[in-house]
Amino acid sequence: MSKKYINAYIEDSIGVVQLNRPDVLNALNRQMVDEIVETLEMYDRDDKINVIVVKGNEKVFAAGADIEEMMDESPLSLELADPFAVWDRIQLINKPILASVNGFALGGGFELALHCDLIIAAENAQFGFPEVKLGVMPGAGGTQLLSKAIGSRKALELIWLGESFSAKQARDFGVVNRVVAPELVEEETMRLAYQLANQAPISLRLIKESVKASEDLSLMDGMKLERKNFYLTFDSQDQTEGMKAFTEKRPPHFKGV
Repeated sequence: MSKKYINAYIEDSIGVVQLNRPDVLNALNRQMVDEIVETLEMYDRDDKINVIVVKGNEKVFAAGADIEEMMDESPLSLELADPFAVWDRIQLINKPILASVNGFALGGGFELALHCDLIIAAENAQFGFPEVKLGVMPGAGGTQLLSKAIGSRKALELIWLGESFSAKQARDFGVVNRVVAPELVEEETMRLAYQLANQAPISLRLIKESVKASEDLSLMDGMKLERKNFYLTFDSQDQTEGMKAFTEKRPPHFKGV
């Protein structure tokens, strides 16, 4: 698919979005974010795709936002353009999104990774929000997503200081799921993506909805949603196939219906 700032391609049932502004370390400008989100939405609508992967290149995920694009903005110009509204649409993607991170994932790059469901990082990856050192702050969800992931006290410390931290620290904080050698990060990401792609798509979608909702709902409301979604799986052919395969002691063949 032809895009200016990303490469988009499909590998079996996995849709891949590769950031492609290597000359500026994949700094995110508005057009690039538009292309990313539009492609995620296209993959989400495609019944042939079960899992989505977002990645940079072997040297960097995304080193931040495009500062030159923002430096002459005013409060009014930002209010009228509302450049962060497009980011909200990522939270509406139903399919699993995996971030594959090499090198820097800073500022907007870190926010993009946090908008994904799982993060697989290379040992050399660096995460952080340096915005405070520029006299600003995260604006595409960073304060909220990081706080939900690690708690408000640790999030405040990291965002206030604006210092980067390692992939191992990010894993210890609960931000990163897996840390592997740089030469293995793409292989590990795709291995996990293929594992998920072989699961029942409807189950994946309802599990994602239930887990995401748990961040905002009370325990009882969250359990009610979980119960409703559990019941819904019994209206799918995949539920019949999964249980039949279990009793027949064979792998299931899910079709997403």
